[in-house]
Amino acid sequence: MSIHTFHIPVMGIGFTIDSPIKIAHLGISSAISLVDDILIERMRELYSNKYDLPYSFVPHNEEDSRAKRITAYLNTVNTIVNQKVSSFKESVIKKRDELNQLIDILPPKSLLKENLIAAYKAKSNSLIYETIEKYYKPGSIDVNIMTKLDKANYKGGEELPAEYNDAHAALRGFANSKLNSSVVLSAGMSPRLYSYIENFEDFYPDKEFNLKKRIILKVSDYRSAIVQGKMFAKKGLWVSEFRVESGLNCGGHAFATQGILMGPILKEFSKNREELKSELFEIYSNALKAKEKHVPANPPQMLLTAQGGVGTSEEHNFLLSKYNIDSVGWGSPFLLVPEASSTDKETIDLLSNAKEDDFYLSDISPVGVRFNNVKGNSRDKDKESKISQGKPGAACTKNFLMLNKDSKNKPICTASRKYQNQEIQKLNLSELSKEEYKKKYDEITVKSCICNGLGVSTLKAHNMDTKHEGDGVSVCPGPNLAYFTKKVSLKMMVNHIYGETNIIEDPEKRPSMFAKELQMYVNYIKEELSNYQTPNSRKIKEWQKFITNLELGANYCKEVATQTKPNKLSSNLIKELTAEISNIKEQIKKR
Repeated sequence: MSIHTFHIPVMGIGFTIDSPIKIAHLGISSAISLVDDILIERMRELYSNKYDLPYSFVPHNEEDSRAKRITAYLNTVNTIVNQKVSSFKESVIKKRDELNQLIDILPPKSLLKENLIAAYKAKSNSLIYETIEKYYKPGSIDVNIMTKLDKANYKGGEELPAEYNDAHAALRGFANSKLNSSVVLSAGMSPRLYSYIENFEDFYPDKEFNLKKRIILKVSDYRSAIVQGKMFAKKGLWVSEFRVESGLNCGGHAFATQGILMGPILKEFSKNREELKSELFEIYSNALKAKEKHVPANPPQMLLTAQGGVGTSEEHNFLLSKYNIDSVGWGSPFLLVPEASSTDKETIDLLSNAKEDDFYLSDISPVGVRFNNVKGNSRDKDKESKISQGKPGAACTKNFLMLNKDSKNKPICTASRKYQNQEIQKLNLSELSKEEYKKKYDEITVKSCICNGLGVSTLKAHNMDTKHEGDGVSVCPGPNLAYFTKKVSLKMMVNHIYGETNIIEDPEKRPSMFAKELQMYVNYIKEELSNYQTPNSRKIKEWQKFITNLELGANYCKEVATQTKPNKLSSNLIKELTAEISNIKEQIKKR
């Protein structure tokens, strides 16, 4: 188990790409995105030079270059973290300042903290050493793979086998690394990718029944966890952690549920967790026996974590105690902590000054899923400037989001200049009204090159060249960041999480995470209704189910509000939203 009760989830393509190097020695776990192997290769060169490690460039045209680059970078990160952990442990034992810094960021009532304080008071280096050896554990160097981003690749005009697809190659890069950590699988189910994991021995128990490589499954409802958990178990693969994330009240891509809110989902998980573990273990054991693998006598560890809109120590502690959560994900607020993430100064300033209305769900992502965005980011400004000049679209230089097909059935990105010009040419041949034309034109040109945009901030933070990517920065914070208004130190942020300080200037103006999520879902269904003038019976049934789930969620929000410190803003908001849900329900009946 981690020495902390929080972790930092993956953020964008580059914001957490080197977070383990910065914070793993402090016991804080974080996740590296494996989307951009070009950025990954540049970061490996940067850190190899910084830590005087051998470096040999892996060219793009080399066989299996994507997987090789990822493996090489992860091994570099692992080497650096191990070096930092070793020197950190030594300095904590010998230097009182280092010891105090560690004590200051540990959670209250942690055994490591209590014993270090006792050893400090006893002025015993040997006792400090014994405590570190017994209780200290570095943060995990996890990786994140978006299963949707599994683009096929080509060589000489011929499509390569599926194992060279982007997500498959990323998985292979992780599996071949020296890391003893987890892969976070997000963005939906991918049976083909899941089956590919069977090829790597590190995902199976060794003779001591340990798993060197573990699977974390990001889910947005309990049913999905059951279905996917069984899918893995039948292959002899164990899900070591179910990571529950709010469908809308999060950063990055937003995958809305059918109106099922985070509170009811966690309640169901908490209630059925042991039953789920037992059911999956039986299937898992039988599959391991069939494969003649080592079969543990007892179920391996199966953690339950949660993330999405958490912003106060009260919410943090409520999740831990109410649902028996093992760790709480704190993402977007760490964009304002340069000691933990790689965010450039201009972006930190933008985020610090952004207000509630500046954070919104956008349609800019070529993935075709709603994407959390902030107004005024420089990538969108560049995009709008090009549109005004009659030059919509971006040069497709990295090709990671080529998820559509062109007229020749070749992969193409909807944010690319080629795609948008083709679609605008088709649009020009149509006989639409001025209003309809403008709407279709905006739908085409709204897409942004987030492939490059989400990595530029990282390059700028490290004073690296951005000539290839351009200067425009994309950023994908959750709406919760509206209430964090300044750059802060790592110590301040961690102390805020643990309730030892408060960095939100006016807590009474911040709705609770549950109230905010309810508001986002109400706004989401209202937008859905407005987009369909003549919905069919199937769509109406979907809306009815959505509203039923929202009603249950609103009632649960009221119940939760009675168990926590009352917030007038949240209470009033929940009342208003409950009334609005009733009105929407009546509207659906009339459709």
